[in-house]
Amino acid sequence: MLSYFATHSNQTKARPALRLLAGLLVCMLLLSGCGIQESIQRIFRDEPAVTTTAPAGPDEMQPAEPAVVEPAKAPIIDGVEGYDVIVAGGEPEGIAAALSAARNGMKTLLVEESSALGGLMTLGMLNFLDMNHDSSGTLLTQGIFQEFYNDMGNAFDVEEAKEWFWRKTQAEANLTVLLNTKIIKPVMQEHTISGLMVQEEGKAKTYRSLTVIDATVDADVAAAAGVPYTIGGEDYGEAGLRQGVTLVFELAGVNWNKVIKYLKNDGNGDSGADTAAAWGYGDIALNYQPSDAMMRLRGPNIARQANGNVLINALVIFGVDGLNPLSRAAGILRGRQEIPHIVEFMRENFKGFENARFVDAAPRLYVRETRHIQGEYRLTITDVLENRDQWDRIAHGSYPVDVQPTGPNNYGNVIGAPEIYSIPFRCIVPQVVDQLLVVSRSASYDSLPHGSARVIPIGMAVGEAAGVACVWAVRHEQTFREMTQLKDTAIPWIQNRLKAQGAYLTAYDPPRFAVMDHWAYPGVRTMRELGLTEGGYSNDYRLEKEITKWALQNKLNKVLRLVRERAGQIPERTVEVSEQVTVGEMFQKAAFGITGKSMAPAEARAYLENNGILSQVVLEYCQDLNAVPNYGQLLSVLGAVYDSLMKTN
Repeated sequence: MLSYFATHSNQTKARPALRLLAGLLVCMLLLSGCGIQESIQRIFRDEPAVTTTAPAGPDEMQPAEPAVVEPAKAPIIDGVEGYDVIVAGGEPEGIAAALSAARNGMKTLLVEESSALGGLMTLGMLNFLDMNHDSSGTLLTQGIFQEFYNDMGNAFDVEEAKEWFWRKTQAEANLTVLLNTKIIKPVMQEHTISGLMVQEEGKAKTYRSLTVIDATVDADVAAAAGVPYTIGGEDYGEAGLRQGVTLVFELAGVNWNKVIKYLKNDGNGDSGADTAAAWGYGDIALNYQPSDAMMRLRGPNIARQANGNVLINALVIFGVDGLNPLSRAAGILRGRQEIPHIVEFMRENFKGFENARFVDAAPRLYVRETRHIQGEYRLTITDVLENRDQWDRIAHGSYPVDVQPTGPNNYGNVIGAPEIYSIPFRCIVPQVVDQLLVVSRSASYDSLPHGSARVIPIGMAVGEAAGVACVWAVRHEQTFREMTQLKDTAIPWIQNRLKAQGAYLTAYDPPRFAVMDHWAYPGVRTMRELGLTEGGYSNDYRLEKEITKWALQNKLNKVLRLVRERAGQIPERTVEVSEQVTVGEMFQKAAFGITGKSMAPAEARAYLENNGILSQVVLEYCQDLNAVPNYGQLLSVLGAVYDSLMKTN
């Protein structure tokens, strides 16, 4: 790592004078009786003078006042002035990271390719946010996100949001913002990132830094630097599978009072509206027949603008590669061609939309999923749905695991709904490359838990933590990877600093869902990791419900395929199931899938037992070979088959 103290030569030379000043300050503080130890430590760490208000209690829902810091001096890197932190991407996550670093005395540069800050919130026109509260109603994403939320709400005017982001960044003396600046490539010194090469005003220019935060939506900087990653559903055996993208569009002429009246009285508990936002019409939207077969209209999220117009988040577009600029551009064109048909449908079927007319569409697609980097830790669906805490927590989330449809033949699903979970610092520290953090939806989350962790409020909390982490890395001349091992120093310091500036972080005993005490839960957990079961908003896996032939056939064939792809040794074969499936046949098909041999039901059961594939608990609940199996039995048997074969191989 480049040495902070070596590059800040004017500060290093001033060390004797600082010690003398420290002695004088101790005498003054002894007289005043306040803050002695903390002030002494700050001087010898060369930290800037910082004043903050005490963090608000969770019930008060008020963020701490931003810190007041002295202007930072630029580090000298290879003989030229650089930055302590460069943040790539003016998405909300990047803005939070940049503000956090700058407020903590870091000389910070924020680089954004477009002409405005806010990314998905502004250029994507996604102005209706997915909030995260715990069971008591406490907002989990406090801190810088809460500053935005308190001023703008969770449904806001896009132009006002642009102004808010710009105003906040311009208020920080330690933060420089470059708009209309394209990132060309990362500057690397072997496996350490040390800056960015950009295109600024038509010319290539290099900016050097001690740390870099990648807040681009697709982790473009990390990928270019050589960080490994998966794409879409690859990690759970569905390579090439990506959630549909959305083109948000604007309508005028919507009668908001009529919308509120209808959605508050339509008899649907999932509908609702207030003065700023509305959600509903889901059952009606399902009747829409798109002119483009690779599209779908879902129940819209609707949010008002200051001029009375509304933004509609409802059009799901399939077949778009979010990493391909040409594919994204084609997706926008296809969406714009479909919108007139949607508006006509809304006029005829949505109460309050009788006089709606199209105004414009967002210049940027809402792309939900592309890369998932490989970090020092990968957040799993079990972490999220078992409400797990993490020792190196830097943020909390609770948004349901919402996996949007991936094609016209499916409707997506909600894998489950956590009460609270923690994002570990290790999830933003990528493998291979040092002095880089990744804070966007492309951080080190498996594809399924990403359905919750991808939402903007969580990303802003994570971004804020990254900004603080850079302070420790720079001041203590340590890499982020080294910091992941410092359980008694770096991580507690980051956590305490975050809480001091208004973030909500708490150690907790994970709430335990009822399903976790069900005899079949081990199978549920394994099959959920493979994307083969879901519990919905109520975490109900229908374990007592009888299965169909397709449930057994499709799930067993995927289990066998995954074992073959990941561990080998099992020849490729397809299992077919009869219409009247029984527990005995379930055993037969599982044994056939493993061995390729046909067996009688009792023989298959004995094979699975004698080879240690099925536990006595599972066998106890699967005694009647002639019964129709339920989902608890199905998930337990197939989960055990997968676990056993992966362990054996």
